[in-house]
Amino acid sequence: MSRPILELRDVEKRFPGRAQPVLSGVDLAVREGELVAVVGCSGAGKTTLVSLAAGLLAPERGEILFDGHPVCGPGPERAVVFQSYSLLPWMSALQNVMLAVRASAPELGRSAARERAREVLELVKLGAAVDRRPGELSGGMRQRVALARGLAMRPRLLLLDEPLSALDALTRAALQDELARIRSATHTTTILVTNDIDEAILLADVVHPLTRGPAARLLPAIPIEIPRPRARTRMSLAPGYQRARRAIVAALGARSARARHDAEPRAGSDAARAAVAESAR
Repeated sequence: MSRPILELRDVEKRFPGRAQPVLSGVDLAVREGELVAVVGCSGAGKTTLVSLAAGLLAPERGEILFDGHPVCGPGPERAVVFQSYSLLPWMSALQNVMLAVRASAPELGRSAARERAREVLELVKLGAAVDRRPGELSGGMRQRVALARGLAMRPRLLLLDEPLSALDALTRAALQDELARIRSATHTTTILVTNDIDEAILLADVVHPLTRGPAARLLPAIPIEIPRPRARTRMSLAPGYQRARRAIVAALGARSARARHDAEPRAGSDAARAAVAESAR
């Protein structure tokens, strides 16, 4: 097999004022052309994981490699689409995407940058809205612009940080299908973090469950053995879907139960004695 394009090796990340790390012992390998999904609950550290891979944060322990070289900061080869659209409100959709093009490919002239931005907006089906400002767009359309901005950089790795979580159910389902279509067209290596198990199964090649924090870690990859293209209306009947969903739920549930068990006071411990004394009052 080819060498992973991105590797996280025994990564730990801490923040000031917290007794325990947010992430600990995180190992991840992403190969060229893969779509890897990370599924975890809110607050588990998914955004922290994306920020580490993007080079926006540095780990306290371990190493992060991109194409075999240490990640020392952000770079245009790794584009990020966050939950918030972060579009400049005074600029049109085309101008917002052109900013990303000019930043990642300064050698391009203005007309070439404009053409690339138009091509990507067409790819996300916003060709008729290129001159609209963010205030004139729906939430789903704004997220398409944010996705177009990431794709316009032509990154080797696209990092998606719950990009659909703020959308209503119908818009989210429509954009999930669009993400599947765009990935089929571009074959961009992608990491998607989400709290939606079905979204991960629909889009990903493999899924890594992320345990609850603190000291969250990635559990072993669960392969999604469902042929593409995947139709959501029939996917739930596929044996591969049922196996993957059971495995993901079991992995997350087993870890959560173990964490609760570890947190319970033991007989003879200070916490247990305090609980008994309190109940006797």
